[in-house]
Amino acid sequence: MRSTTPHFLLYTDYENTDNEGRWHVVLESVSGEEHFEAASEEDFVGERLELLAVVRGLEALNQPSRVTLVTPSRYVSRGIKFGLEHWRSSGWRWESFGVYVPVKNGDLWQRVDQALKIHDVTCRRWRIDQDHLQEGSESESAAVPDTQVA
Repeated sequence: MRSTTPHFLLYTDYENTDNEGRWHVVLESVSGEEHFEAASEEDFVGERLELLAVVRGLEALNQPSRVTLVTPSRYVSRGIKFGLEHWRSSGWRWESFGVYVPVKNGDLWQRVDQALKIHDVTCRRWRIDQDHLQEGSESESAAVPDTQVA
């Protein structure tokens, strides 16, 4: 009998307010047999919050898996596609105005990098297009794929 690698969909979302933020993760097997949800650590805001949602979702997997990451975060999708390999090879530093400085949120990016050594992750960035929302009905929202995805 041949074993197959499980495939999961990892949906991340986040909300930033003035002084606090919240993240939300939904991890579901493509077969529908497994489902996991987690939410929030309120002490984080901005890009760190966006990245923390991804870290929590990937670290919740207890075996090597195929993962389709669906995130609204341009920061996360571009970091995975364009940044990780370069940051890893440069000792988690990048050039800023002629000086090498530590990668912002480097501790979390290193955790994502570790997870990518275990899991086969494909990243897709989706955004909600407000023009497609029907007035008074949130259930009619349309997800529009962003062309700048990893």
